[in-house]
Amino acid sequence: MPRIPRKYGYLVFGVIQSGLTSAIAAGVASVPFLGTFAFIANWLDSWLIAWMTTIPIVVLAAPAIRRLVLALTIDSSDRRNGI
Repeated sequence: MPRIPRKYGYLVFGVIQSGLTSAIAAGVASVPFLGTFAFIANWLDSWLIAWMTTIPIVVLAAPAIRRLVLALTIDSSDRRNGI
């Protein structure tokens, strides 16, 4: 399998995170169907729709979120140097 350059790691992280988050949310939303054969079908449909909707948002927002995190946090080496 070809590997993705590490500089795009934040995008890969966002795609994986959005997939996991939307899978959990779709599972919670599908609880009324628990115990029926409709649970899996409903969960899978909900998850795919949620993930396809979320991926572009996460990918576009990732650089801005990263800059915000860097602005709100401090590196421990900076703290030791009195910055």
